[in-house]
Amino acid sequence: MTKREGPGEVIVEFVRNGAYLKCSVVHVASGVEVSAVGPVTERNGLERIALAKLKRALAAH
Repeated sequence: MTKREGPGEVIVEFVRNGAYLKCSVVHVASGVEVSAVGPVTERNGLERIALAKLKRALAAH
């Protein structure tokens, strides 16, 4: 991800628990972490939501 598109370097992790998927995103430079949980079938949507949450968290940070 480039700086123009997002918050910079991030680590994305997916953990499945039955029918649910948790997407966690950590901003490498600041250590700020956010997550989103939803159905397993919405992997891309969860990643987009988590990245949007991270951008908001960094703006407030």
